[in-house]
Amino acid sequence: MPRAVTLIRSASLSDVAEYAYAATAPADARLIFLAGACPLNEDGTTAAVGDYAGQAAKAVENMRTALADAGASIEDVISTRVLVASDRQQDLVTAWEVVRNAFGDHDVPSTLMGVTVLGYDDQLVEIEAVAAVLDD
Repeated sequence: MPRAVTLIRSASLSDVAEYAYAATAPADARLIFLAGACPLNEDGTTAAVGDYAGQAAKAVENMRTALADAGASIEDVISTRVLVASDRQQDLVTAWEVVRNAFGDHDVPSTLMGVTVLGYDDQLVEIEAVAAVLDD
């Protein structure tokens, strides 16, 4: 099945970043804008309280579910924004490594941000994403 997303890597920019610097989708692609994927269990409680990696993993799991419900997969994501409630760079890196590993070779453009607080009790991580698919 052909994919709508084309990742663009720049030879003019540093290769230190673990993601493509840009991505495109054709005009006939259906865009899917996901709400921030939170580390919530089915009963609404926050998963992995106090654990940045555990919350990132649960947020990725919930993002995959939302994508599937919209007729897409992680390989259809065109960009992400990862929000981490911390002022410590190491906490951001801990969450980022989980998210980055989940995407594998599909290393979409992404922004990693430290924020002061997120919306649910004990929430440390949230992942926003946009996807693009080609419908038959």
